Amino acid sequence: MTGDSDKQAKPLVVVVAGATASGKSALALDIAEQFGGTVINADALQLYADLKVLSARPDDSDLARAPHALYGILPAEEPSSAGRWRRLALAAIEEALEQGRLPVLCGGTGLYIKALKEGLAPVPQVPETLRRESQALLESIGGQALLERLRERDPETAAGLRASDSQRLVRAWSVLEATGKGLAAWRAEPGEGGAPYRFLDVILYPPRDWLRARCDQRFEAMLETGALEEVLALLGKKLPEDRPVMKAIGVPELSAYLAGEIDLPEAARRAQAATRRYAKRQMTWLRTQAGMEEGGKEGSARIVIDTQYSESVRQKIFTKIRESLLTAKQSAD
Repeated sequence: MTGDSDKQAKPLVVVVAGATASGKSALALDIAEQFGGTVINADALQLYADLKVLSARPDDSDLARAPHALYGILPAEEPSSAGRWRRLALAAIEEALEQGRLPVLCGGTGLYIKALKEGLAPVPQVPETLRRESQALLESIGGQALLERLRERDPETAAGLRASDSQRLVRAWSVLEATGKGLAAWRAEPGEGGAPYRFLDVILYPPRDWLRARCDQRFEAMLETGALEEVLALLGKKLPEDRPVMKAIGVPELSAYLAGEIDLPEAARRAQAATRRYAKRQMTWLRTQAGMEEGGKEGSARIVIDTQYSESVRQKIFTKIRESLLTAKQSAD
């Protein structure tokens, strides 16, 4: 009985998750405005100041409606990670709670949300110089050769990688070089526990045809609101190709257009196709890793919206949040 009471007394954090273009940012903002909340970014690319348009960051009118945190806080030169974001998110959640505000996490980066809830394995920080050396090795010998080297020394980690997984290959190799211990072995070690909150997950899982159309429309809108200029400015920084911002959907495609390799309609078509593929992967993650098929995990209530976001849907979600907040208040009393 005491355990149930302790669980209920934990502060409530609302998590709005969904695929790109599913409407999660609009929903998170509506929740924050209704309940006096702070919208906290849980999208890897929206961390970057240089990707305001292509990451669909909240605009000035959104920022005026409710406080936002962790949007556009990193320069393009800096790589991020789930661990770094988790530390920032925990601090942002605590700041919101201290201000008497409801923390509303919003994003489609499943790894980040999972890291927040469940914690991370204690993988040591890899020196930047070693990471760059590992990247140079990959570029020198190729992904297949590096995977073979990794397989010889760390077959357990290598078993879960493909030669085309350049970022993950570099990560696995650099950890092995830095510590003498494979990434899979590190991940098997007990790490920090999950965050000390109650979570209410609001998962947007709209019809696929509707989402595909939204993906296409949104990239067209990005082109009209400065996506080309954003990529041109990014290219001017001459960043290494392995930086996350250089792989963001729209950057490679518009870079090819700016280099004269393809025309603009073809660049848009490729970017739209990449957006649809990304949305499909996110939907798959939500269905499996987020536990939709299990009806939720311990310590996390869940509401799944499988229709377009609308007024009736909003009221259904608001009712659930009110119930959760009331439960928390009664527990505290």
